[in-house]
Amino acid sequence: MTIRFSAILFAAAAAVAFPGCKDTSEEIGSSLVTDKSEIIIEDSYTVTGRVVDNTKVQSRTITEILGAINADGYGHFTSDFVTQFMPAQKIASDEVTVDDIDSLNLVLTMPTGSFVGDSVAPMGLEVYRLTKALPYPIYSDFDPVAEECFDPSKPIASKIYAVNALGQTDSVKALSYRQVSVKLPLSLGRELFTLYRENPAAYATPTAFAEHFPGIYVRNSYGSGRVTRFESVVMRMHYHTMGTDEDGKEVKVPQAGTYYAVTPVVVTNNNINYTMAESLRQRIDDGEAVVVAPAGRDVEITFPLLEVIKSYRDRSDGMAVINTLSMVIPAETIENDYGIEPPSQLLMLLTKNKDKFFANNEITDDVTSFVAAYSSTDKSYTFSGLRPYLLRMLDDYEKNGSVDAEDYTFTLTPVTVSTETNSSGYYSTTTYISAITPYVLTPVMTSLDLAKTKLTFTFTKQSVN
Repeated sequence: MTIRFSAILFAAAAAVAFPGCKDTSEEIGSSLVTDKSEIIIEDSYTVTGRVVDNTKVQSRTITEILGAINADGYGHFTSDFVTQFMPAQKIASDEVTVDDIDSLNLVLTMPTGSFVGDSVAPMGLEVYRLTKALPYPIYSDFDPVAEECFDPSKPIASKIYAVNALGQTDSVKALSYRQVSVKLPLSLGRELFTLYRENPAAYATPTAFAEHFPGIYVRNSYGSGRVTRFESVVMRMHYHTMGTDEDGKEVKVPQAGTYYAVTPVVVTNNNINYTMAESLRQRIDDGEAVVVAPAGRDVEITFPLLEVIKSYRDRSDGMAVINTLSMVIPAETIENDYGIEPPSQLLMLLTKNKDKFFANNEITDDVTSFVAAYSSTDKSYTFSGLRPYLLRMLDDYEKNGSVDAEDYTFTLTPVTVSTETNSSGYYSTTTYISAITPYVLTPVMTSLDLAKTKLTFTFTKQSVN
């Protein structure tokens, strides 16, 4: 479809009257200039695509995913995790001795509601001590069993847990988070404390610490029906000092410190295994553009760049200004029995750049990579700022007479977008993207309707008559 809007601007002719005793009929002068502008909107383009594997991703997140589900319409999904720890630079006070260490707990914290599945279902976990350093880079298909990085016969802790607040006090129920606390061996706590006292250099960096304590492996040991997203994983040491009560009697004073944490500078990974439901596989075989994450499927599209360039060159006559280029992709929720929804954000980037983009921790440049949020109201993703991309491609076309297919082949992949806000003045704040990482959170999926994707291109054509 093509739509034109015309605006005609007129310049008035100037007329000057001279006074005198007789009429003057001489024409002093006149002019008329017409400047015609046409705003042209083109939206008769077709976007095509295909589903591609995305089964090996780099987590690049400190969020740990644990659990298992078997969802109709989605498939079977499991995730466990391995991680190193960042040690604190100082532990307790100088008066504390190894005999004062009372316990060591692994504490997993999740924002309330950060799970897929049943909050009440009892699930079990086991904790193992890693026996060798984790590789880097590390990917979602990492298999601790195959890599022989722990002793499966020697779990150091276990726990049956849920993620609700049933039976808890009102104050606990009102919290914005839930915690799972797992008691680790006292011997480990005292070992780590002794390492600090005898070899402080081991606490200087995560790498140095990992040489002595490579980390832990946490896996699902019991149950199915929930995948939980833990956004904080720490080890908390409990110890005591000596004091006196109001009667002057010597008593133990409980103390605690969170001295070991999973942070962005340590090696950590979600080990993901996903088997697609046959019904979902059939939808893909029938031609649906299905996105599944984490570690599932992406959609690769052929952007109709050559058709857009042809429209512009055929209609512009060398005097035109490009206004906008945008793309709206309808996205359908795929029916399932676990409430699995579309990913909240999709990254669109040139397929040839995908590996480099994530390896180099890049963010969108709005020329070769773009991000769009899912609108639950419109049920779509809108990529609104494609104009810079078209300008660059037009320039390449003018220089070379053609554009390579790799320059209009894009991948649509789920991501997690991190933002930061800066304040400049009392009323002014600026929010910007600080990081974009592959989506490695709870399961998501959607079906993109490429046939109904609306690509809209507008430019202004000018002419002078």
